[in-house]
Amino acid sequence: MSKTISSEQLTAQVAQVIQAAGSSAAEAQKVAANLVLANLSGHDSHGVGMVPRYVDAVLEGGLKPNTSAKATVDIGTMLALDGQRGYGQVVGEQAMQMGIARAKEHGSCIMTVGNSHHLGRIGHFAEMAIEAGLVSLHFVNVLSRPVVAPFGGGDGRFGTNPCCIGIPLQGQEPFVLDFATSRVAQGKMRVAHNKGERVPEGTLIDELGRPTTDPGVVVVPQSNGLFGALMTFGEHKGYGMAVACELLGGALSGGGTWHRPADTARTVLNGMLTVLIDPARLGTQQSFAQEANAFVDWLRQGPAGQGHDQVRIAGEPERAARKARAVAGITVDDQTWAEIVEAGRKVGCAVTTG
Repeated sequence: MSKTISSEQLTAQVAQVIQAAGSSAAEAQKVAANLVLANLSGHDSHGVGMVPRYVDAVLEGGLKPNTSAKATVDIGTMLALDGQRGYGQVVGEQAMQMGIARAKEHGSCIMTVGNSHHLGRIGHFAEMAIEAGLVSLHFVNVLSRPVVAPFGGGDGRFGTNPCCIGIPLQGQEPFVLDFATSRVAQGKMRVAHNKGERVPEGTLIDELGRPTTDPGVVVVPQSNGLFGALMTFGEHKGYGMAVACELLGGALSGGGTWHRPADTARTVLNGMLTVLIDPARLGTQQSFAQEANAFVDWLRQGPAGQGHDQVRIAGEPERAARKARAVAGITVDDQTWAEIVEAGRKVGCAVTTG
């Protein structure tokens, strides 16, 4: 079972819960709008289903409402920020605004953010850079119960550690590559579990290290109290990228890496290394625009493979989903909605569908 809600109504409902949990009205609106944009983009894993976890994290004390990013180093072309456990949707935007300003001034900026609560969909930050005409690269680690197994390993040792690259294309929609280094995002397993669905083979191992298609093994404790784990994409290649994200997003940012037994905390902290480049200052802007468009056009001119209607580039599926869901509304399964209602109850906010 599920219900379909307009993006405006869903944003208003979520903002009420976030505000009841201690955020200002402006912060609650920003967090809610960001979550709903993830749903609109087709990434329900990073959408409103995160609200129950955010509320629990606030109640735990691991997520600090109304907290801003604090610059610890700012030398123009290099910027280091402490998220101070604030909402990642707020801290991340503040960090990007600062980094974008430095890159526009100097031509580039290397920026780190440590100790931010869950940054959400990293593609949002690449889209901010693209709007300013910048190329951006993002490497992110996750400090929470480790849900991804190393290649050749039998239990979770690190998070879904996303990587994102945004590239503006002159006169056409941009390239936005945004992916978890796990085979799929952890949030997608939560959504599948709530819907009672199975997942493709090769995605998961259970709490004993055996292959399984049951997403519940990474969502709820199993009979022995342990969890299963996600696999990395591309076997050893995705594993290598995940380790790079941990070292760059976690160790280099000062936010830290995961190297301790799992706990039951609901707080999710992220560290991020971002590189911003202004093509206009690199001296190759004309050839960059021409060659980038020529290559993308070349890709699209190719014949569609079996089971596909055309060749696409990263970012297109999200833009298509936004158009469709803006009209049709956002579908939320009953289990996820019940969890949002319960989260509201915890902070004295009645959530309705009216």
